[in-house]
Amino acid sequence: MELLLSRYRNLTVLLLVLFSQLMLLAYQVRSSTQLRTLRVWAVTGVAPFARFLESGRSSVHSFFNDYFILLDVREENRRFKAETNRLKLENNFLRTELATADRARALIEFKGRSPSKTLAARIIATSTSAKTVVLVDRGTSDGVYKGMAVITGDGIIGKVIDSFPLAAQVQLISDSLFGAGVVSQRNRVYGTLKGTGHNRCLVDRIQNEDKVELGEMFYTTGEDRIFPKGLPVGRVVSVQTGPIFKNVEVVPAGLANGLEEILIVLEGQHQEIPVPQTQQDQIQILQPPPAPAATDGRSVPVGTPSNGVLSTDADRLAERYQKKEEQQGAKFGTYGSKPPSFSNLPSAAQTPVQPQATPQAPPPQPQQAKPQQEQP
Repeated sequence: MELLLSRYRNLTVLLLVLFSQLMLLAYQVRSSTQLRTLRVWAVTGVAPFARFLESGRSSVHSFFNDYFILLDVREENRRFKAETNRLKLENNFLRTELATADRARALIEFKGRSPSKTLAARIIATSTSAKTVVLVDRGTSDGVYKGMAVITGDGIIGKVIDSFPLAAQVQLISDSLFGAGVVSQRNRVYGTLKGTGHNRCLVDRIQNEDKVELGEMFYTTGEDRIFPKGLPVGRVVSVQTGPIFKNVEVVPAGLANGLEEILIVLEGQHQEIPVPQTQQDQIQILQPPPAPAATDGRSVPVGTPSNGVLSTDADRLAERYQKKEEQQGAKFGTYGSKPPSFSNLPSAAQTPVQPQATPQAPPPQPQQAKPQQEQP
């Protein structure tokens, strides 16, 4: 460095002098805006560096500021998610409790209406070997034994196949080994209900000549000695003709709304199968026209319905006799009265004048002759 300065010393001094003069001129010269040229050069040279530094500072500040804000937002979002999940669980729990209360109330109402003695139970498990066998929380200690019917308010659902001290196994009607005697509600066609392992059951042993309609309801017959007579079974959804017997499929009414609470029939009582309600054609009939009003003191024509009620020919003839009787002032059944004469009955189109009651004058009293005084 010293060698370079010593070699170009004169040139270095000259450049320093020129630069100093240039700075002095720039300091003395003013621009059109009354700003010194040196100041303009300094600001112009420093501005890009200042802009770059400010951009870097703003970016760093925004990054850290957003980072901490995002930390708060993330924590708040996590808290909101936990609260939402808690509310969802609570809502589902309350909805389940409400549905359970509704089913329990329905079972209580059905238990009060049913003549059979029943015991409420709850399904606590499903068999691992067969999905059509469930475990309930009632057993021999509650009086539940093998062969008892299991129902709900909607219909039958199965029967007890094994009973333990604190629990019992129930075979559902959807089991392929299940069977029960049933009869159709409308046509009184008898058959045997069999499970298929699915949500539908078959009604076997129905001849092709027997009439079974879609939508018809089947009820228990009581002949299987398990289910009391008159309990609903299911509604027909399919009817097909087979080689010998019809293929009738029904949807079990007791399994339609799921199973949680059930009723075990301890002492069954038979009841009548309800009569199907037939929809009658409704016919609308207008009201009869009003009776014509009386004018000019004359009565309504004979034979005209009174009070808007239609009458027959016999009614009109009886009314004519009654008018004749009123005109003659006779009364039937009165002792000593003169019977009326029906020789000249008024016609149906005749409009007789209503007889007006006139005061009858008293009969004339016989005058007694005054005694004549004798002349003296």
